[in-house]
Amino acid sequence: MPMRYSALTASVIGFVVTAPLALWSPGFALLALVFLGLLVLGVWDMVQRQRTVSRNYPILAHFRYLLESIGPEIRQYFIQSDTEERPFSREQRTIVYQRAKNVLDKRPFGSQLEMGSEGFEWMDHSIKPVEIEDPDFRITIGSRCARPYSASVFNISAMSFGSLSANAILSLNEGARMGGFYHDTGEGSISRYHRQPGGDLVWEIGSGYFGCRNEDGTFSEERFVENATLDQVKMIEIKLSQGAKPGHGGILPAAKVTPEIAEARGVPVGEDVVSPAQHSAFSTPIELLEFVDRLRELSGGKPVGFKLAIGHPWEWFAIVKAMLETGRHPDFIVVDGGEGGTGAAPLEFINRLGMPLIEALLLVHNSLVGTNLREHIAIGAAGKITSAFNIARILALGADWCNAARGYMFALGCIQALNCHTGRCPSGVATQDPVRGGRLDVADKSERVANFHRNTVQALANLIGAAGLNHPRELGPEHIVRRVSKTTVHSYMDLYPFLEPGELLNGKEPEHGVFRKYWAAARADSFDPPEFILKLRETKLR
Repeated sequence: MPMRYSALTASVIGFVVTAPLALWSPGFALLALVFLGLLVLGVWDMVQRQRTVSRNYPILAHFRYLLESIGPEIRQYFIQSDTEERPFSREQRTIVYQRAKNVLDKRPFGSQLEMGSEGFEWMDHSIKPVEIEDPDFRITIGSRCARPYSASVFNISAMSFGSLSANAILSLNEGARMGGFYHDTGEGSISRYHRQPGGDLVWEIGSGYFGCRNEDGTFSEERFVENATLDQVKMIEIKLSQGAKPGHGGILPAAKVTPEIAEARGVPVGEDVVSPAQHSAFSTPIELLEFVDRLRELSGGKPVGFKLAIGHPWEWFAIVKAMLETGRHPDFIVVDGGEGGTGAAPLEFINRLGMPLIEALLLVHNSLVGTNLREHIAIGAAGKITSAFNIARILALGADWCNAARGYMFALGCIQALNCHTGRCPSGVATQDPVRGGRLDVADKSERVANFHRNTVQALANLIGAAGLNHPRELGPEHIVRRVSKTTVHSYMDLYPFLEPGELLNGKEPEHGVFRKYWAAARADSFDPPEFILKLRETKLR
């Protein structure tokens, strides 16, 4: 008998031996039932046809399935080092937990990071540090609007009710209210759980126009006004794309469209809800800017902008050219990096689609500087931000403020179980299971959200104070340094190309490669590729 059948053989022998003895002892009766169960399982494994491994290794294969199912937990708790990022390291998660709980966040005995390795980054300090008395750093967004907004430099990124539980949304918004920062609704619109605590909201509007849609899924001005004029809504954000799944629409299955979700999104209960891959309210860059202006007018003069992950550079350049031609522009742009997280997306989208945050932010910032638009448009940035240094390096590259999603999820108690897409989130954060989500304590978690924000911004104040600065707006690429080899380091100023103000308007060919290749060919009236790109698509002869 081959060894692979050993478990099945042992089950047969065990049952044959214990079955007669079961008449004399309850203990043997229990053992007989166990062996009988294993025997039935083994026979089933051999006759079923879906899993070849089970047919070849009856009973034993189930130990493999068990170990495979808990593989992520085994790696996370026993194998990965404190600094290994998959997707967030234990060190990154721990600093969030400690700051959220308002406990000691100091470290003994020096850094665990390999400072001599390629890619290591640090921030230069000053021999004349500054003591910052008020770390409540604010950024004015929409200064030309009737109702500009003073935003914190660190806010909650887009996460919808439906992706997160009701108690998670309540906790995030109450934490935002306590800490004086904003909470982005995500494209699932404004739910009762966003409204109840009263924290500042940025209303994100995606291609499904949830909360402002007609029955056929098109944009409704009337319903938009109902939500946009709420005092709690401080800004309007049009979602063009997101970093974790750019260019991807989606379907919310009918089974997940509960009465509460239907109420928030303005859709029928129990019917599939489609989010198209692109918007129906506009189809060209100029129409996008007209839509921005219309929303600003309908909202009563609140700042309106858009969020996007950068893909084809000519499409972004087309938007910038439309700003130049029409004189219209958004009040803010949120750049979402390709490393952004989501509850569920195809592996290829998560790993290989969309520009990472640093490159995307540089492209947006440089484009606006090179066209003299930067002073009129605020820039936010989101993508794997959990610490003060993460914030500082992104602000140094041109952003005015940062958003975080997963960082605030950790503050809620997320343990990175990687079950967001299953509904079985063990911490009650990313689930619609009323039992799991209901056990998330709103009073405790909202305080942790506020603590995480306050302590992270305080850490940012300590960082920039050590650099001799008074406000994060003073951060520049000269302050952050990266090791590019064992013997070479460069500041961001020397490592990355930066355009001079107005450089794209002087008629000269830009030196930066992406601008030299695509800027002149981009059109304000179309997102279509340049002619030379279309010709390349007709042949493999490049």
